[in-house]
Amino acid sequence: MSGVENLINSFLSFKIFLPFIPFFVAFDPLGILPIFVTLTSEMAETDRRKVIRQSTLTAFLAGLGFLFAGRSIFRLLGITISDFKVAGGILLFILAIVDLIFSERTRTFPKETLGVVPIGIPLMVGPAVLTLLLISAPAYGYFSTILCFILNLLLTWFVFSHSSQIMKYLKEGGTKGIGKVFALLLAAFAMMMIRTGIMEWVEAIHRP
Repeated sequence: MSGVENLINSFLSFKIFLPFIPFFVAFDPLGILPIFVTLTSEMAETDRRKVIRQSTLTAFLAGLGFLFAGRSIFRLLGITISDFKVAGGILLFILAIVDLIFSERTRTFPKETLGVVPIGIPLMVGPAVLTLLLISAPAYGYFSTILCFILNLLLTWFVFSHSSQIMKYLKEGGTKGIGKVFALLLAAFAMMMIRTGIMEWVEAIHRP
């Protein structure tokens, strides 16, 4: 019963939703919306909805697969969570800087696999989200991590499903502006990851 009580208390105190904001920043649904609209602009509505379903399922399976298989690979290679925090933080920081400096990330892809690559991977679930999945699990627990991952996945699905209405309201400039703000937040979060990883390194060195 203690586990159930802890889960209920986490819900009531909203602690279970602590990973939501970092995942929201990493997913950046409004920031990637113009890319999605560009990639699917010549599609019929039925084909676009098919791509959305395909990309959401791909992102879900890729995220959960990496979450549960990633740690086994780490143990096999002798990589610690601190190592991954520093390496992942550097990677996230580079991605954030690239997003801040370069605005165009659009490429041409076959329509048959558009929902898998590049929309499902790496547009929806890219290095930022995969890094957060492995780091968030030991910090917040698997249930909280998976819950916030799925909530952000559903939020991205909702944004894509209502892309026409959202783009009319925000315009392309508005979505790009929001994307820049999220990229800045992601850069700050990446620096926090690097800092905590280095602190854990130092503690491990001085630990008797």
